[in-house]
Amino acid sequence: MAFDLNMHTAKLLMSEPFFASLSRRIEKTCSTSVPTAGVRVNERGYFEMLYNPDFFEKLEPVQRLGVLKHEFYHVIFEHITGRLPSEGLTKLWNIATDLAINSHLMNELPEKGCFPGKGMFKDFPVGLSAENYMDLLKKMQEEEEKKGQTNGEQGEGGEGSGDPSGQQGEGSGDPSDEGSEGGTSLSDMDSFDDHSQWGKNPASPEAVNKAKERLRKALKDASRDATQSGWGSVSANMRKDIMDRIQSKVDWRKVLRYFIKTSQASNRRSTVKRINRRFPYIHAGRRTERVANIAVSIDQSGSVSDGMLTAFFSELDKLAELATFTVVPFDTDVAEDKIFTWKKGEKRKSERVLCGGTCFDAPTKYVNQNAFDGHIVLTDMCAPKPVASKCQRMWMTDKHHATHVPFTTNERVIAIEA
Repeated sequence: MAFDLNMHTAKLLMSEPFFASLSRRIEKTCSTSVPTAGVRVNERGYFEMLYNPDFFEKLEPVQRLGVLKHEFYHVIFEHITGRLPSEGLTKLWNIATDLAINSHLMNELPEKGCFPGKGMFKDFPVGLSAENYMDLLKKMQEEEEKKGQTNGEQGEGGEGSGDPSGQQGEGSGDPSDEGSEGGTSLSDMDSFDDHSQWGKNPASPEAVNKAKERLRKALKDASRDATQSGWGSVSANMRKDIMDRIQSKVDWRKVLRYFIKTSQASNRRSTVKRINRRFPYIHAGRRTERVANIAVSIDQSGSVSDGMLTAFFSELDKLAELATFTVVPFDTDVAEDKIFTWKKGEKRKSERVLCGGTCFDAPTKYVNQNAFDGHIVLTDMCAPKPVASKCQRMWMTDKHHATHVPFTTNERVIAIEA
């Protein structure tokens, strides 16, 4: 009876909550069309892992788990769904992606793979991105070609390495092939697993787009499960990479501008220069102007970086033409003697006037007691949840604190990229 990976997956991933959650969203199909294993997007827009039963049956449990994680990392890093260098899918890129992944799986895979710090890649540092390894491989290829030309060999090592088809050789990834310890040139090397399905049929562009959306949701769900049950062997750096991938990319400047426009209150006044439509030349007309009166509370704690302050103040310079800002410096209290009105077109430099702790109740109560249309809080988020705001409120912070808010809120929390 052929080895059925589905019968072993739950046991293999028992101590890996993150990968176990992700695994449930990846189909696994037994196939002899691949020598080891490989992942692809199928025609229905789902991620599918093809595996050779004979190959898996010979592996030790730790290696089976390692191969599973290797394939899942290809999915996580979007190697299947379009993350390619300018030259497209090549043999060098196949090796580069394996080096990046195997940096996190040292001593967990069959020995015949590509590992940084081992064999012909002994001078490659561990833990780089696929793009960084690609640069190192190109330099290695150039050196091999120069050496080959010097020996009158016309660069034999370079031809296969740049194969634009990206096709695996016959038996590619087979455990009997030469691995990183035995290879003598890049032309002898190949990726550990099968990459021939990347970007190929049966997946249409529509199917790939569906898979991308499913991947983002799968990573969100798996990350949520891991937060509750543990991340297993996923390193801290890898967790950060994964969390960055599932965060929506937001242009904080556009969000800030939109917030100000939606906070604008109507200011109506009479004017004889405008004709009254109902009673022309009898009553004065009415002119409606929309002027936003925005409170900008600036957290004065030292953990709010100067770079974030500078970027934020620079943007306020531009938006001062749309609204009037009242800048409210605060730490545990509001420094009322330091409050100033930033009028339209006025230019000001960022500066600190306090240096204490942080309490969000202080600026919120000040804003609630005065007539403001909106409230923006520039902060590191490191304080308890404040009292409710009478006007719409938005939080602006750095990238890290935007994903580590210490309290639950339905209000917008936007990361400023300084």
